[in-house]
Amino acid sequence: MNNNRQQSYRSNNTIAEISKYEADGGVSEYHVMIHSTHPEATYEEQLKAVVDAYYQLRETQLHGAVAVFKRYFLSDAANQAELLQALTAETTDCALSIVEQPPLNGTKIALWAYLQTNVQTQVLHNGLFEVKHGSYRHLWGGGAFNRAANSEYQTRLLLNDYVMQLMEQGCKLADNCIRTWFFVQNVDVNYAGVVKARNEVFVTQNLTEKTHYIASTGIGGRHADPKVAVQMDTYAVDGLKPGQIHYLYAPAYLNPTYEYGVSFERGTYVDYGDRRQVFISGTASINNKGEVMYPGNIRKQTERMWENVEALLKEAGCTFYDIGQMIVYLRDVADYAVVKAMFDERFPHTPKVFLYAPVCRPGWLIEMECMGVKALENKEFASF
Repeated sequence: MNNNRQQSYRSNNTIAEISKYEADGGVSEYHVMIHSTHPEATYEEQLKAVVDAYYQLRETQLHGAVAVFKRYFLSDAANQAELLQALTAETTDCALSIVEQPPLNGTKIALWAYLQTNVQTQVLHNGLFEVKHGSYRHLWGGGAFNRAANSEYQTRLLLNDYVMQLMEQGCKLADNCIRTWFFVQNVDVNYAGVVKARNEVFVTQNLTEKTHYIASTGIGGRHADPKVAVQMDTYAVDGLKPGQIHYLYAPAYLNPTYEYGVSFERGTYVDYGDRRQVFISGTASINNKGEVMYPGNIRKQTERMWENVEALLKEAGCTFYDIGQMIVYLRDVADYAVVKAMFDERFPHTPKVFLYAPVCRPGWLIEMECMGVKALENKEFASF
């Protein structure tokens, strides 16, 4: 039996939203969003509350699941990351990402954690985090960065290093990488360098408009070190057969990204013997000509963004019901109340977090990404 449920839990200092996809005898998956509810508390107090809530949930609600990926969202990384890193260094249990993208509820920290059961995990010598079950190895990377001269050089080095990491594991960027995230300091200035470097590296890896690209989010976000213009998170899978990875286009709603000079897929889904996992890239209010829809209107942009995501999900045979987590990015903090009310009405139980993070084109006021899973029976492939 497969089961997809969503629940929330409150404590004195936090609220946790959980999406549970439970598979008897197989790998169960959990997405957890933990939010501090006391903006007036110190950062140290909020951090402790979030971490305590996470470990309490692992003991009580998550049935022995282990974390495979965590991302902490901070309001002021320069002053907060060091304490968080010191705390996590003692209890590192998965791939870890730390990014300054302030939670829009006025607090200093939020956490997204992705957990699974019945898997074997280890940190590989090259820094990737391996999650193994059956014939598959899932390779997560969190928080990669360097201090090259500018965003273009940093992105080029990040991608070239990642290509080498994958090669060491017998993998290729084009064949095995499912998802990337690029967090770009001062995205209005530095995103062009990210795009240039990614386009040029991708060509060398047989990633072109005639083959395919990789699902991705490129969004505002910064590292604790101001010299870091770009940081990157990654997800790849080893052991896939041809025909397991599919790319999403929704051409009636969205245009191919290469038409406006960038190189990522709108979404990707991966079929396993027992489930389909879907990854929706950062998606905004855009039409199939690449134009920003409803400039200046946050309500209309949110509705069009939903339409676009829904069309991508439909192409994957999924609906919003199958979504386990949502990350919502806003350019203008003044739009938070409106957007939160809209999401709470339509998706009251889906784990989600609202962040201050400018989108890569100034006209886009909002962007969202999401991950989901649904039951599938396909004897051609091994189970997840």
